[in-house]
Amino acid sequence: METLEFYRNLPKKVCVECGQEIEEQHESYLYECERCIGHGND
Repeated sequence: METLEFYRNLPKKVCVECGQEIEEQHESYLYECERCIGHGND
């Protein structure tokens, strides 16, 4: 149970550009939210 508690207590990942919380997915290494990633393509 201690291992599970460790992972549950990790802080949420936030976008380095705007500070919005990023909903992480398995094997995701993104540091920007989808909105900020989209702005880079303008």
